[in-house]
Amino acid sequence: MACDIYPAVFTVDENVRFLRKVRRIAEEHRTHIILFDADRLAGRAHVEAALRHAWRSWAGGEPIANSIEMEALLYAAGTRQCQVAASFGVHPGENRSYIAVCPSAPGVRDRLAGLVTFVDEEREEAIGPAKRARLVDLFGITPEEVAVVGEERFRDLVLERVALLDVYR
Repeated sequence: MACDIYPAVFTVDENVRFLRKVRRIAEEHRTHIILFDADRLAGRAHVEAALRHAWRSWAGGEPIANSIEMEALLYAAGTRQCQVAASFGVHPGENRSYIAVCPSAPGVRDRLAGLVTFVDEEREEAIGPAKRARLVDLFGITPEEVAVVGEERFRDLVLERVALLDVYR
């Protein structure tokens, strides 16, 4: 499934109302719009991996969730727990996000521009010490694992957690 992925920032006063507006835009354009919390992800590659696994699960007829949006968040979080996966979506307050539009749909970005501010973030985001510590905690990455693969492959350890959800099914 070809998806457009846009980095964006926005403020959410109330999740349900905000997501209702996003869902309305998705329905108007016959697509899915999935919002990922960029602060809990190891970059764009993490979003791409979660989407790839979610679509494969959905197409195979054995999804974990009742919607493709939640399926993608489950893979992003590397868990079967919807409550945990929901924390990888939007939250009240300031959000730094990756917005996935699947399949790509003309006009969606323009419609979303009324709700979010798109940002140019073409280069892969560096994982600084604070984000690294958050990812270690979220994904249970051990110092031993990092020692085996090396610091430069830390992102790969997170992506491995996305792939491992298929094993835990």
